[in-house]
Amino acid sequence: MSQYRTFTAADAVAYAQQFGGVESPDELVDAQEIGDGNLNLVFKIFDIHHRSRVIVKQALPYVRCVGESWPLTLDRARLEAQTLVEHYRHCPQHTVQVLHYDPALAVMVMEDLSDHRIWRGELIKGAYYPQAATQLGEYLAQTLFHTSDFHLHPHNKKALVAQFINPEMCEITEDLFFNDPYQINERNSYPAAIEASVAALRDDSALKVAVASLKHRFFSHAEALLHGDIHSGSIFVADGSLKAIDAEFGYVGPIGFDVGTAIGNLLLNYCGAPGQLGIRDAAAAREQRLTDIRELWQAFATRFARLAATETHDAALAAPGYVEAFLKKVLTDAVGFAGSELIRRSVGLSHVADIDTIADEEMKHACLRHAIELGKALILVAGQVDNADELLIRVRQYS
Repeated sequence: MSQYRTFTAADAVAYAQQFGGVESPDELVDAQEIGDGNLNLVFKIFDIHHRSRVIVKQALPYVRCVGESWPLTLDRARLEAQTLVEHYRHCPQHTVQVLHYDPALAVMVMEDLSDHRIWRGELIKGAYYPQAATQLGEYLAQTLFHTSDFHLHPHNKKALVAQFINPEMCEITEDLFFNDPYQINERNSYPAAIEASVAALRDDSALKVAVASLKHRFFSHAEALLHGDIHSGSIFVADGSLKAIDAEFGYVGPIGFDVGTAIGNLLLNYCGAPGQLGIRDAAAAREQRLTDIRELWQAFATRFARLAATETHDAALAAPGYVEAFLKKVLTDAVGFAGSELIRRSVGLSHVADIDTIADEEMKHACLRHAIELGKALILVAGQVDNADELLIRVRQYS
């Protein structure tokens, strides 16, 4: 068995030559480290014609942006690879393909997506991909339905839960989403100018009860194999194409968490647009984000219901009206989780470029306050939201 070592660029090239599955592997000659996240090394592997051919990704045994003082399990590389492989089985058109995985080295080789762009950057620029929201809804429906009790035999579902137990990465999510923003914590990171908004989170007892309910659902509702971190920075887009990547937070949890995280990130762009674009373009972008959210939910709910109608064999789950009731619960969960995503991105460790890169400081602070207030409102009214249009009304109400 291989012994773990941190890859250099030369190691990544040699590994890609062996496991990249390309014709003429000797033509793979160079690597560029492109990882801009908190957890991993990511290498693009180039051939003699300077074309990027495959990606080599290695998990580090610590949080990259902090250092060795925050250790992390290398088993997350297994969980990521197996989550992506499982999701690719059910939705290959919207999941990055894993070509090879080595558990001892915590390395995997994946298809190159150089003809795609990270969706977050495209959203910030105001670039529009007409099919992206619908494609994301399709990805969520296919992957979450086919790894749920609606599709799997109970024995297989329980085996899936055991395979994807991910306590260390779930603990990070639990802290960043449901603990840190609502207390004084050294991991929190936000401008002093918004201290009053953050302090109000710590003092809002009704909000903290609602957040506790969300956390309990995250703990206890083992509904489907989640991506676990399906934000706009974990999605690549091109004309007519969308691919999900970065699934190291994969585990079996509440379906609404993935749906809500996706919606929450579209709302982050909604909140940040006035600081990233001109007045007219920002207004158009915000309207488009609301349309995207409606299309995402409709694509997800429609496909999930169709799959349930044809592929659910459990008599109780196939009872007339149950799928509709279940999807209503998923939407309720998703609205709450979307709100928690808005708050944790504004207050906590993992800021996102939708707001964090706004050049004008006063505008940045205004956008952060908006995201916090919108997040708080969504968490508190989640149980009152019955459909996507009602969600959009609520968003406009708190804008």
